[in-house]
Amino acid sequence: MATWGTRGLRGSSLEDLINLTLEKYRAGHLALIQKIPTPIKPITIDKESRHITLAYFDQKSTVDYIGVVQGVPVCFDAKECQEDTIPLANIHPHQIQFMEEFEAQKGIAFILLHLTHRDEIYYLPLAQVRRFWQRAEAGGRKSFTYPEIDKRFRVEGKNGVPVHFLEALQKDLLERD
Repeated sequence: MATWGTRGLRGSSLEDLINLTLEKYRAGHLALIQKIPTPIKPITIDKESRHITLAYFDQKSTVDYIGVVQGVPVCFDAKECQEDTIPLANIHPHQIQFMEEFEAQKGIAFILLHLTHRDEIYYLPLAQVRRFWQRAEAGGRKSFTYPEIDKRFRVEGKNGVPVHFLEALQKDLLERD
C-alpha cells in the first residue's frame, strides 16, 4: 500500500485520503467516523441510467465528518488550498457555528487543511480558527497565512495511514486539560 508522500497517492484528493484513513482507524478499532453527505435536491434524473444529471444543494451542510475517537466525540471539515494565504471565505459561518455548538456539548472540532502546493496537511484546532475569525470580524485580515499555522499540528502519514491525525488530536486534548 502506498503511504503519504509517495508517488502512489499523488493526485488523490484530501477527502479520498481521509476516507482511507478512517477505514484504517475503524479496522483497528481506533475510531468510528463517517463522512456526512452534502444534502442535494435532484432536479433531473436520466431515466435510462438512473443517474442524477441536475441538482442543487438542498441546505447548508455542517461539517464533512463526524464520529467518535476512543470515546471522544469529534467533528471536522476538510479544506484544501493552493496558496500560503488561506481565505476565511473557505470556512463558512454556519460551519463555525456548528463546530462551536459541538464543542459546547464537550466534543472536539477541528479542520484538516491540505496545502496542496506544499503537500502538507495541518490539524487546525477550532480555537486557532476562532482567533482568525475574530480578527476578521474586528476588521482585520479576512485570511490567515502559512506562518500563522501552528506547525506542531502537522499531520503526516504513518504505518499505512495516509492522514494520521490522531497524534494531533491527542496534542489538542492535552493542551485543553
